[in-house]
Amino acid sequence: MNLKTILLAATTLALPLAAQAQPVTGLYVGAGVGANFKQDQNGNANLNVPQTGDTIVIGRTSGKLSSDPGFAALGSVGWGFGNGLRMEIEGNYRNNGADRARTSFGSFGLGGKTETYGVMGNALFDMNVGLPWMYPYIGGGAGYAWTHADDIRRSCCAAPSITGTSGNFAYQAIAGAAFPIAAMPGLSITGEYRFMGVMGDTKNTLAGFSSPAPRVKLDDQYNHSLMLGVRYAFNAAPAAVMAAAPMPAAVAPASKSFLVFFDWDKATLTDRARGIIQDAAQSSKSVSHTVVEVNGYADTSGNPGYNQGLSMRRAQTVAAELVRNGVTKQEIAIKAFGDTVLLVPTGPGVREPQNRRVEIIIR
Repeated sequence: MNLKTILLAATTLALPLAAQAQPVTGLYVGAGVGANFKQDQNGNANLNVPQTGDTIVIGRTSGKLSSDPGFAALGSVGWGFGNGLRMEIEGNYRNNGADRARTSFGSFGLGGKTETYGVMGNALFDMNVGLPWMYPYIGGGAGYAWTHADDIRRSCCAAPSITGTSGNFAYQAIAGAAFPIAAMPGLSITGEYRFMGVMGDTKNTLAGFSSPAPRVKLDDQYNHSLMLGVRYAFNAAPAAVMAAAPMPAAVAPASKSFLVFFDWDKATLTDRARGIIQDAAQSSKSVSHTVVEVNGYADTSGNPGYNQGLSMRRAQTVAAELVRNGVTKQEIAIKAFGDTVLLVPTGPGVREPQNRRVEIIIR
């Protein structure tokens, strides 16, 4: 499996859902643990026996090193850009016991283990598939990894051991899903599959021989990891309430109202929109209120299901901006109305700028 194939597949999967990004905005941290499965590694070794005055090469062997299922762990810190794209730095660790060597001299069981640890830079893309309890994501990364052979030897009897540490370029592909915890905005449980390849040879020595020690070389390694973890986004908006249509409510008249408008098919804020939100945040601090309502709307140019999700993303973006301007999450209530409530009445399929809006109501 090569890096170009992995990245092309990830890009192809992302395109149909690119317009439905579920935004993570600002700083977040994550961690995960799970099982690691390492593919068999090709390798070769020169077996030398020192004799008086010189060293005689008596054999060269090649074969495969098989590993037991092992352990994987990682931690990451990243930044979400509010449009589905995230960038992060990751530290990772993998540990697999040595299982068996299959060589030209025969097959035999092994003891010992290999450890791989590294630093990666990742780019990921979150997707909204219409399920408020699950947000899939895909991504890829590149970095550097060190592999340490720790006392790998025949398990049946006393034998020389393979030991050594080598560093090489590493890359990975990531596919997973986040499951938000409604009671704790910003917190999600994550489940992932990660493929990590470490390119280049791992060069080790065969301990137990007089100098010069025989060299043992292992080729590229490929890891498959299944992981369960957590992620926390610090600037997450409060839990949203989806509404298919406006519902009458017996509430006091709004003390103040602000309108934020959006470009067509966008949920990102303009400089003008940020100024209006800042004014709304300041106003909420100067008047007595019980709730700050954030209601999202769309025009009729898309299908109703898509417009419902788009209006929700707009409302969540505005709510997150209010939080950054000092409004607490507990004060905010989010609703999304799609294209069911139009400021300017139109027929279907009409791109009307005044219908692409979020209304902030301070009650």
